[in-house]
Amino acid sequence: MAPRELDDKPPFWRDVKVLAWVFQLVILALVLAFLAYLANNVRVNSADLGIPVGFEFLDQPSSFTIPGNDLRESQPVRDALVEGALNTLRVSIVGIVLATVLGILIGIGRLSGNWLLSQITRVYVEVVRNVPLLGLVIFAYLALVLAAMPRIEDAWQLDSLVTVSNRGLVVPWLTGPGLAFLGVVVLAFVVGVLVAGWRQRVAARTGQPPRDLLWAVASFVVLVLVGAALVGNGLSFPSLEGDQIEGGIIMQPEYFALLLALVIYTASHIAEIVRGSIQAVPRGQFEASSALAFSGAQRMRYIILPQALRIAVPPIGNQYLNLMKNSSLGFAISFFELTKVASTSIGNRSPAVPTYLLLMAIYLVFSLIISALVNTVNRRMQVE
Repeated sequence: MAPRELDDKPPFWRDVKVLAWVFQLVILALVLAFLAYLANNVRVNSADLGIPVGFEFLDQPSSFTIPGNDLRESQPVRDALVEGALNTLRVSIVGIVLATVLGILIGIGRLSGNWLLSQITRVYVEVVRNVPLLGLVIFAYLALVLAAMPRIEDAWQLDSLVTVSNRGLVVPWLTGPGLAFLGVVVLAFVVGVLVAGWRQRVAARTGQPPRDLLWAVASFVVLVLVGAALVGNGLSFPSLEGDQIEGGIIMQPEYFALLLALVIYTASHIAEIVRGSIQAVPRGQFEASSALAFSGAQRMRYIILPQALRIAVPPIGNQYLNLMKNSSLGFAISFFELTKVASTSIGNRSPAVPTYLLLMAIYLVFSLIISALVNTVNRRMQVE
């Protein structure tokens, strides 16, 4: 009998690739079977207790209101969940922007040659990131917002621009068509990006400093102001009338406390990411920028930060996800974000299992959107 050729494939029951696929399929089947078993138990037990497991409850009246919102008790649970999701987005988007700016500044300050600045930022990072976030949220609400801020009769006012009291923070706000203003902002942003690209091309051709950021910001601001005036937008300024505040838009105490805690906490983690990313930039880059007579600000702006942020984007993206999910701690201070609305709805006889399934699905969608945006930025920043 002729010997078997070396390149012959083994039988499928001895093929490593086939066995690996079979093993994974078996594991998947076991997981799906376990989930089906749990789902069947939930269905049977819920039926015995007379608890619905469908989503018909979304059409039932919510039977509660949300502070600072026009939601009526007669409106369905679906509308209440939408308002809760919008509140989660409001605190998450603003928190991500503020935490990023503060975290980058503190991360740079940690490496400052100024001893006092570096020590202050070091103490901030070491203290804040080792404090439980829930405790920080409650402290911000009880100690800073309710206890430290003045009563409405003694509200702090800054030239009719900002009014601060234990009822919240009131700032100027737009009047007029909001959708038209959003279009103006988008158009101004696109123009700002184009202006920045134009300045970079001019700098490459002439050798002059590009000042692309300055030109982009200036063009953005000018276009927003001109466009807002053309579409009929104006500004409403807050004014204190007795114990009432007229005009502007109010930042509810619960929202302000949650936002403050999330920004302070997340910025401490972003600061460490930025510090480590800057230190990961090769030492020769610092020396080369110094040899070219760059100032400290120029060195950081043009040489170090662009390279450091390529390293920092993925872990900073994780902090964005954490901030969005940590906004659920607003329930502890009665801020009606998504989790608080879902819990209140369950307390008003909505079924718990489908409500929390819907809650987790919404958080999953938010997380996937943030991850997709961060991954897009990360791909754009990678060196080809």
